[in-house]
Amino acid sequence: MVTDIVVSSLTDNDAFHKHQAANMRPEVVKDLEQKIAAAGVEFIYYMLPTIGSKVVAKMVPAKHIRRNLEKGIALHRTAVADLQSSRAGDLIGGGIGAREMIALPDTETFVVLPWDTSVARMFCRAYEPTHFAEVGGRPLQTDSRGLLIRAHHEFTERTGYEVRSGTEPEMIWAGPGLEVIKKEGASPAYQVENLERMRPIYKQVVRYAQQFGLDMIEGDYEDDGQLELNWMYDRVELTADRLVTYRQICKQVAREQGVTATFMPKPFNGIMGNGCHHNLSLWKDGVNACVEPGNTQIHLSEVGRWAVGGMLTHAADSTAIMASTVNSYKRFWDAGQFAPSAPSWGLDSRAGMIRISSIGRMEYRQPDSAVNPYLSHTALLASMEDGLERKIDSGDPLTDDGARIAKFDVMPMTLGDAIVEFEESDLLKKAFPEEMRDIFIELKRDEWARYCGVITEWEFAQYWETMP
Repeated sequence: MVTDIVVSSLTDNDAFHKHQAANMRPEVVKDLEQKIAAAGVEFIYYMLPTIGSKVVAKMVPAKHIRRNLEKGIALHRTAVADLQSSRAGDLIGGGIGAREMIALPDTETFVVLPWDTSVARMFCRAYEPTHFAEVGGRPLQTDSRGLLIRAHHEFTERTGYEVRSGTEPEMIWAGPGLEVIKKEGASPAYQVENLERMRPIYKQVVRYAQQFGLDMIEGDYEDDGQLELNWMYDRVELTADRLVTYRQICKQVAREQGVTATFMPKPFNGIMGNGCHHNLSLWKDGVNACVEPGNTQIHLSEVGRWAVGGMLTHAADSTAIMASTVNSYKRFWDAGQFAPSAPSWGLDSRAGMIRISSIGRMEYRQPDSAVNPYLSHTALLASMEDGLERKIDSGDPLTDDGARIAKFDVMPMTLGDAIVEFEESDLLKKAFPEEMRDIFIELKRDEWARYCGVITEWEFAQYWETMP
C-alpha cells in the first residue's frame, strides 16, 4: 500500500517526493489507467477530509491522471477548516491571505462511483508546497487523515500493536413512506415492519457500500427513523476512510429516494441520538491481545484493561473530539437514551462508556455520528498508549445494577466545558500538531459563541410571560 511507503514525520521534507515517487511507479500508473479505461471514467474527485469532518474536493478530467498523480491538486489552506469564517468575518485557519497546500492522491483509494461510473474518487493527503522555505515538502500539520496514518504507524512501532476498529454510525431518515410504527410507550427498535419501510434505502446503501469495498455485515432499525448499518472492522485508518465514504453514500441514497438523511447527533428529545460507537481491539502477530488465551467468557485481558484505563483517564480531555458539536451534548442530557455521560466500563453493560461487548472487543460509546474519525482514532491511540505505558488501572467493571466507583474525571457536559478540557490536556498537545490543535479550538470556540448568542424558543417559553 502507498500509505505504508510514505508514512512520514511532520519534519520530513522529503515526504512529498516519497509519496510522489510511489504514485509514479509504472505499474501503479498503468493499473489506474486500465481501471479508468475499463469503467469509462471521465472525471475524478480528489478528496481531502477536513478538521470539521467534512470533505473538500476538486474535480479533474480523468485524462489528466498522470499529472495529478505527480503534482496533486492545490487548495486554499483554509479548506481544512471548512472555509469557515469567524463571527468577526475572518477565515479560520489563516485568513484570505493564507498560503496554498498541495494534496496528493493515495492510489489505493481509487473507486468508481457506483451511481455514476463516469466519475471516480481518490482520497488525498496534504503537504506544504515544495517551493516553501524550510517547510516545503513536509506533511501539512492540519491534515487529519495524514495525521492518523502517521499516528497509527508510530503507535505500532512503539508498542508492537496494530489497532483495529469498527464503527457503528447511526443516522435518522425522514420522508414519505418512512412513518414509524410503534405502540405508545414502546420502542420501534428491531421491528421488521419498520425495517421493511427502510428496505429501498438499506438495499441501495448496502449495494453501493459493497462496491466501495465495505464488507457489510448487518443492520437494524434502532429508533424512530433511525437506521444502523455496519461493516467489518479493520485497521483504524481504513475504518476512518470507510466511515467518510459511508456518509457520502447515505447522502446520495437520500437524494435518489427523495428523503432526507441526517447524522445530527441529537435531532429529537425522547428518542436515541445518533451515536457512532468505536469498537477497538489491539492485535499482535495476528492475535487479539485483549483476549486471555483459553477464556471463553466475556472478559478483558490485562493489556485490554490498561488500554481501557488510558481511554477513561483521557475521556474528559477528548470529549470535544468525540462530541464535537453543540448539539452533541443533548445526547448526554436526555436520560435513559443509552448515551454515556460518565467514564466507566462494564462487561456487556450499556450503562458504561466502554462496553466489553464480546470477547476482546472494547466498544467506546462516547462518539456520535458527527465525529471526525481521523481525530477520534488519533486521540484514542494516544490514550491507549498512555494506558499501556503507565499500566493504568481501569478499576472494577460496573455491577449488574450499573453502580460504579468514581475513579476518573467527570465528563464535560457542554461544548464550552469540553473545549477547556481539550486545551488543558498535555496528552493531546503531544498527539495533535500545534497548528491543527489551534484551528480545532478556534472552530469550536466560534461554534460555541454562535450558539451562546442565539435566543431560542425555549427562552421565550421560559421567560416571556413569567419575568419577573
